Amino acid sequence: MSAGLAGRIFPAHAYSDAPTRGCFWAETVPDSELERPPLEGRARADVAIIGAGFTGLNAALALARAGVSVTVLDARFPGWGASGRNGGFCCLGGAKASDSMLDRAHGKPARLAYRRAEMDAVAHVSDLLEIHDIDALTHSEGETVLAHKRGIRFAEAAREVEENYGVTPTIHSTADLPGFGMAGAFHGGMTTPVGFGLHPRAYLAGLLGAAEAAGVQVFGDSPVTGQDRTARHCLTTPRGKLEADNLLIATNGYSSDALPPWLAARYMPAQSSVIVTRPLSEAELANGWNSAQMAFDSRTLLHYFRLMPDRRFLFGMRGGLGASPRSEARVSRKIRADFERMFPFWRHVETPHYWSGMVCLSGGLTPFCGPVPGEKSTYAALAYHGNGVAMGSYAGALIADRILGQRALEVPQVMQTPPRRFPLGRFRRALMLPLYAGAWLRDL
Repeated sequence: MSAGLAGRIFPAHAYSDAPTRGCFWAETVPDSELERPPLEGRARADVAIIGAGFTGLNAALALARAGVSVTVLDARFPGWGASGRNGGFCCLGGAKASDSMLDRAHGKPARLAYRRAEMDAVAHVSDLLEIHDIDALTHSEGETVLAHKRGIRFAEAAREVEENYGVTPTIHSTADLPGFGMAGAFHGGMTTPVGFGLHPRAYLAGLLGAAEAAGVQVFGDSPVTGQDRTARHCLTTPRGKLEADNLLIATNGYSSDALPPWLAARYMPAQSSVIVTRPLSEAELANGWNSAQMAFDSRTLLHYFRLMPDRRFLFGMRGGLGASPRSEARVSRKIRADFERMFPFWRHVETPHYWSGMVCLSGGLTPFCGPVPGEKSTYAALAYHGNGVAMGSYAGALIADRILGQRALEVPQVMQTPPRRFPLGRFRRALMLPLYAGAWLRDL
């Protein structure tokens, strides 16, 4: 995550520890395993990275393995932001722009190149887990989208998957679903054989260890409180200063409009919330959902869910626009009600874990990965639209390659296009109200 509260558009509650207090991932990878000491005194590096999440640590690892000195700063600790509290879906995605939108803005060849990058992003994480022997409790053979109401057909979506990714999805009828262990209030579905579920904090902890073993210095409790751009980047933290030749901003939904000023109004944080059940019994699984597939529904404001290896069920949703104890309580009631409606056979099952975090949107509904216009040797990678496990990780590798000047990896044209500014500046959250209202009506 990034520096203090200056330049942030949500209330302070969103950037406090309160939204993560019920996070299930912390039970097996506690904060203490991820916490790092603060930067003290003066330090130098070839590359400074702000944000120790999937993007920042992937970039740091790639740079360090190439012999570059790297220092990573985080305002709290590695994985405190979305990387350590997401639903653990390593899957296709990263953009919310449709194929037709991408074709109009960039052309079909550029769209296909971007879609190939989505495939490469999933493979990148899979390779990292194997190379560094990270046990992230992976499961699921691809990802399944389930129709939330009658009348939804997947034939056209299947053709788009084949064109974009070169794989053939499987379409399921409503009658098929119980036999596949996908019981619930659904009306057919489609499985794309790309992607897998994982424990995001276990992946993050393994990535952190690999980066530090490669020589990366990582500091926690080191929010950037000031930046002086002279011959080099000079970043000020509460207890130290860091000078570097290059700077990467890898703060995604926890970014600041002030760091760098170019970023102001070019990103939109949005809340995503998760609940996790207690371990389910064999009888409860037999009478309910018992598939290892990670899945989501066809709503615009979607729900995402999966049965984890320890037999707990994870259920998440897009939604809440506020950031306060009262709004969190309201969202926690809503997500529980949606869980009971979609999986009525588990109405009696407790959900002891609830937490929330910020995903990040851009005006063009596509990720950005490249140099910051008008800022020498400054780079940014952000806006993964709720699919940052794979694309956020890959963006880190892409930006590292760009800093190194190697061009071994090709940054898709779609991702090189700087995000446009949202209207209303720091008050742009107001734009989400009519958008969410329209999405809610479409989802009925």
